Amino acid sequence: MDTFSDFTTKNLSSSANMSHSLPSHLDYQFNVTSRSPSMSISRLFPALLQCFGIILCGYIAGRANIITSSQAKGLGNFVSCFALPALLFKNMVVLNFSNVNWSFLCSILVAKASVFFLVCILTLLVASPESRFSKAGLFPIFATQSNDFALGYPIVEALYQTTYPEYLQYIYLVAPISLMMLNPIGFIFCEIQKWRDNRSMLHNKMKIVGLGLLRVLQNPIVFMVFIGIASNFILGQKIPVYLENFLDGLASSFSGSALFYLGLSMVGQIKKLTKNAFVALILLITAKLLMMPLFCREMVELLDKNDSLVNHTSLSNYAFLYGVFPAAPGVAIFANQFNMEVEIITSGMVISTFVSAPIMYVSAWLLTIPSMDPSPLASAIQNVSFDISIVSLVSLIWSLTVILLSKKYKHLPHMLTTNLLIAQVVACIGMVIWNFIIRERNIILQILVFILLYSSLYSTYLWTGFLSLTLLLLKKRDVIKIPVGFIIVAGWGIPALLVGILLITGERNTDSIDSAFFYGKYQMVTTAVTLFISILISGISLLCMNRNGQETDYEVLNPYSHNGQRENSEREGNEESQTSSSGSPPFAESSAERANQCESQCSSENCLLAQEEQRLQSGDKQLARHVLLCLLLIVGLFANLSSCLWWLFNQEPGRLYVELQFFCAVFNFGQGFISFGIFGLDKHLIILPFKRRFEFLWGSREAAEHAESSVPEEIRMTCQQFVRYHRDVCVRSIVKDRRCGAKTSTGIFFGCELVNWLIQVGLVSDRGEAVMYGDRLAKGGVIQHITNEFEFQDEYLYYRFIRKRSTVTESQ
Repeated sequence: MDTFSDFTTKNLSSSANMSHSLPSHLDYQFNVTSRSPSMSISRLFPALLQCFGIILCGYIAGRANIITSSQAKGLGNFVSCFALPALLFKNMVVLNFSNVNWSFLCSILVAKASVFFLVCILTLLVASPESRFSKAGLFPIFATQSNDFALGYPIVEALYQTTYPEYLQYIYLVAPISLMMLNPIGFIFCEIQKWRDNRSMLHNKMKIVGLGLLRVLQNPIVFMVFIGIASNFILGQKIPVYLENFLDGLASSFSGSALFYLGLSMVGQIKKLTKNAFVALILLITAKLLMMPLFCREMVELLDKNDSLVNHTSLSNYAFLYGVFPAAPGVAIFANQFNMEVEIITSGMVISTFVSAPIMYVSAWLLTIPSMDPSPLASAIQNVSFDISIVSLVSLIWSLTVILLSKKYKHLPHMLTTNLLIAQVVACIGMVIWNFIIRERNIILQILVFILLYSSLYSTYLWTGFLSLTLLLLKKRDVIKIPVGFIIVAGWGIPALLVGILLITGERNTDSIDSAFFYGKYQMVTTAVTLFISILISGISLLCMNRNGQETDYEVLNPYSHNGQRENSEREGNEESQTSSSGSPPFAESSAERANQCESQCSSENCLLAQEEQRLQSGDKQLARHVLLCLLLIVGLFANLSSCLWWLFNQEPGRLYVELQFFCAVFNFGQGFISFGIFGLDKHLIILPFKRRFEFLWGSREAAEHAESSVPEEIRMTCQQFVRYHRDVCVRSIVKDRRCGAKTSTGIFFGCELVNWLIQVGLVSDRGEAVMYGDRLAKGGVIQHITNEFEFQDEYLYYRFIRKRSTVTESQ
């Protein structure tokens, strides 16, 4: 909870007395810090916007198949083998080692090593025996290797360029700590795992260690660091003119291309995440973004021998910010090279990158505050809550509209998700209104707004627990009847009852602008109990789901997974859509049962196949997405509970406590961002309909129907090649005849089946290229969506081969 502003008179007095009792030299140092901040916070937001804007451009380019994954590898090779080594070499040559604070570097080394070995030991103790060493090798690397150059350097430059420009050089010195000292240990564990998986490999202990060290030496980044340090002494910290321009050209291309490649590498990673990876992923992100910065800061506080208090404080703050930098893409490269733990590492890289942005911003902002005066901090928390509420409100309305348009709200668990979104909307509206009426002295109006705000906020807490419980009951639906009505009444009634009791028993604090302490200690106790109950229900439910083995084998984060289809088809009870024992899609019929062939374009109103598509889109329970939603919300609930307990048992504030308050404020009124990220990006309801509407307005559909002869040569050649050499084989491999009422549709297949086949036979190298290939076949008249509503997609959408001779094939 955002509960920082109100302290008792006793606490405020003790804080004031404590501040007056500071020695005179400390007062002087705090005054110096106040007049000369150690970082330029005003430049941080533009730097974050620049970095994440370029990352978003790369993600859009990959998502739209403008650049496929195989093409992105070329950009990645350029960044890692040319641009970054040139940048490192240049800065190593000109680096002035006499200005380096070696105690600071030792502190970071100790912090990284501590986190590395802690994660490694815990993984060895907890992980399953069959994959213990691969996890113990890659998870510590994930927790300690930061994205120092692509994302970290622009942030450090924005914060310290005008105050401590020498801090920029530490980026180049800190990064090799992981690359040369810690990563080899992780590589050795991965080599041990490879030997355990393939006992026929004749690897002795020395060979395993040698392979781990060899991987380090083969890294161009490590190699150029050694060359740069040697050149520093040989060239006297000056790069020759004829070499300087060449290095500048390569080095200057690194920042933008590296961030763009980071966005490209994020495409499709979350879809690979399975249920068994959720807990490990949450723990890894916690270690990287919470444990790592705390260790870095505390080690600098303990080991740094700087005589200046201001410099010591700025170095410890710098160490904390360095620890918040997200995991580097290189960790995902290591996972792919070993073919181990790819799903967890790649998904963790994506999530940690975006979660780190608000943590970096809030941390940097708080570290610039020279005093702990409650009044300005309470106002700042109120302003943050107001701003977050407005933006989150837009995201929530969007997400709620998506669920309503998709008609998913009629089925579980989306029915409860809809109630959660409504509670989040009301909470944001309550905070917006609270921001305007809190300055007034109208007690009745304040109480009414408080009821609206905290009834809905408590409801969001409880819906997390009820949603987790419902997910568990869905797996036992045949045995246990889900009391939907009772859950909905409890989700809204219990919070209203708690707020009513609070109004009767609590003592109102009219001087507070902080809604979290409007009813003092009683409100804190009520909030803590509500949070504890929700966490308990959620934890037990998700733990039971995880222990149920194969019974909880829900789909991955792909909204149209095959398992999800089969389950929904069976629950719909459509006798005509029975799935074969081999897992074939619905409506599969043998060729002997063919009736009248239905080859013309269908309409979504009377075509059973089109209705089945719509049913799959609206009836998919998206269980994995709901589990991820619950896990993320539980993290916020834990933070709120920690805040309440901290205030109840230790009312002396500190900077970490203040940061916790800001995190809780962002979570409470920013839950809409989580909901939007999970449920608000349904391309079948947003992107594709908008694209079809745009095509209709510009008349491109009519133009395409009457201009087949103007098909580009590239599309014509692709279609001719496919029809002549591959069509018959493809038809035999993926095409099924499916019953559509009294007729049988022939030549029907799923889009994702064609994608799989194209990759299997080697016509394309990845799924992105396969989508582009299928799109050419659709534009060339070789294939067509059954209702012609969708372009070719890598989804469980029905397509057919067109039997009529298309314009592009008549030239044969």
